[in-house]
Amino acid sequence: MTEQPSVSRSLLLDSRDEAILLFGQRDQFLKLLRDSLGLRLIARGDTVQMDGPEETVLLAERSFQQLRSILRTQGKLTAEDVKTVVEVVRAGNEHAPSTKMTVTEGGKYLRPRTDGQGRYVQALRENDVVICVGPAGTGKTFLAVAMAVTLLRQGAVKKIILVRPAVEAGERLGFLPGDFVAKINPYLRPLLDSLSDMMEAEQVRRYMEGDVIEIVPLAYMRGRTLNNAVIILDEGQNATVAQMKMFLTRMGNNSRIIVTGDMTQSDLPKTVKSGLIDAVQRLADIPRLAIVHLDSTDIVRHPLVQQIVKAYDEGPRKRARD
Repeated sequence: MTEQPSVSRSLLLDSRDEAILLFGQRDQFLKLLRDSLGLRLIARGDTVQMDGPEETVLLAERSFQQLRSILRTQGKLTAEDVKTVVEVVRAGNEHAPSTKMTVTEGGKYLRPRTDGQGRYVQALRENDVVICVGPAGTGKTFLAVAMAVTLLRQGAVKKIILVRPAVEAGERLGFLPGDFVAKINPYLRPLLDSLSDMMEAEQVRRYMEGDVIEIVPLAYMRGRTLNNAVIILDEGQNATVAQMKMFLTRMGNNSRIIVTGDMTQSDLPKTVKSGLIDAVQRLADIPRLAIVHLDSTDIVRHPLVQQIVKAYDEGPRKRARD
């Protein structure tokens, strides 16, 4: 393989102040870019010089373009922003890092951190119904709730409805202590956890008391028509085919539906087909309905989660002989 010719290009920034924010304290962001991409970067005032193979310099130019865009909208950069931009630009999706969503309690914008998440967020923006399937830790539920909160804050919808099938994995509801609310709480807790990362607890409580945010078991959706709402079905693999059809047809005017789930983690009896699997097969060619597949490369939890998912996908290993 022939070595790529080395090129040298300069990028002129708008001002010295922009350069300070873009390069980071003691040039930490510049060093992070240099080490991640493997090229020579030299900062001189409001100019940065890029030396290296042409393809690498092009990646650096695209990275700076995205970082400057984030800086203009966010007012600052973090090391995580730089890492995310580099990862997604190298994966070929230069638009994903600037796709900001709602602001969390700490004042930070939520944004996709992988190429797959970037495709997911884009699908959420462009379609009325989005079905997202993928393994644990890929941000399926979190990004769905973030999009719902964003639309609520923008005034695009008036209500968020979070739905889960109350399917037991080893225990039956009747054997759990407490009243009905206490019994369904374990099934709905992941949705509440996602909300708590984006809103103060008191605001979530007020919204729930005012019926702006509603959290219900899937069985209680029958017979309803929901207008001006974002309706999220989490753990969709535990819905039957009939339940999935019922849920998808609850959508009224100016509403959006998001279904998330992991097709390998169904708690339904083996003789019952998952409504999520059926929907992915049945609804693939409908306009304004997107189906997004995430995989282990999109896992953003602890690094071990990616390895655990891979190990289960590959099946049990044969024990080595002595």
